[in-house]
Amino acid sequence: MKYLTFGEIMLRLKAPGQERFFQSPVLEAVFGGGEANVAVSLANFGMDAGFLTVLPDHAIGDACIRELRRFGVDTSRICRCEGRMGIYYLEAGANQRPSKVVYDRAGSALAEASCDLFDWDRIFDGVQWFHVSGITPAVSEKAMGLTLDSVREAKKRSITVSCDLNYRKNLWKYGKSASQVMPEIVKYADVAIANEEDVQKSLGIAADVAVESGKLDKEKYRYLSDRVLEAYPDMKCIAITLRESHSADWNGWSACMNDRQNFYVSTKYEIRDIVDRVGGGDSFAGGLIYGLNHYESKQKALEFAVAASCLKHSIPGDFNQVDVSEVKKLMEGDGTGRVQR
Repeated sequence: MKYLTFGEIMLRLKAPGQERFFQSPVLEAVFGGGEANVAVSLANFGMDAGFLTVLPDHAIGDACIRELRRFGVDTSRICRCEGRMGIYYLEAGANQRPSKVVYDRAGSALAEASCDLFDWDRIFDGVQWFHVSGITPAVSEKAMGLTLDSVREAKKRSITVSCDLNYRKNLWKYGKSASQVMPEIVKYADVAIANEEDVQKSLGIAADVAVESGKLDKEKYRYLSDRVLEAYPDMKCIAITLRESHSADWNGWSACMNDRQNFYVSTKYEIRDIVDRVGGGDSFAGGLIYGLNHYESKQKALEFAVAASCLKHSIPGDFNQVDVSEVKKLMEGDGTGRVQR
């Protein structure tokens, strides 16, 4: 296995369509979670990808593993133990009503996992790229310790590390803030992925940028990314996603990237009639990892990531179920949505 992601996968329970919670007595059940979503994207792109987590040793954990395998994700590193599976509940917004997420993941198998479960020599055997996010260290102090251990062990083995800052204000409950924890993790990252809020809340680095204005001030994002790269001298590049949220159904979507030599800005997509935006950032991360490993041009790598994540907004569930050819068609300008016969 060459590409490995680490984090918590949860049972996702969603109200049907755009219904409110329990408007009808039904919740749609699938699996999802930031780092698992990245692993699925990479596998769908034909990459040798695996997922590392801790799952309860019961029938729901078994079903989760089967679902990951269905997409071609290597699950051989997953640890099993006693405990519960984290859950999140999703109510999809519409028009001016925002989507709502309720977490029920305290005390999950991953949140309570001991570092003794992890044999890093076995886990990192053959791995060339390792991906983590700011979600896992927010779950619990033990999960924070595991995340820090994982990136340290990866760097000992000269493995490339990517980190999606992924700030989640509703998760930081155990007495430490993101800005106290994430700088230590990010200093091991070769590639960082974030939005403007992530940079400010997780790293304490701010700039006067306002995505909500509907206009991208290129120089302000260049300044913001320069400040991050100055603070983390071993980081090779940072990509910042730019979501202009006009309503729950209509977002502008683009990104920029700074690799110390150049500052890149992607195509901007106007995404209307959004089907499911959860997992959009994860699909960008998966697309960027693919792009950086398959294109010599950083601009093309960024364009691949943005196009892949644009398509995710059309797909229900956490996972981005598109392949490379579909992403390339959108990159080449085929975004009409016409029936292919």
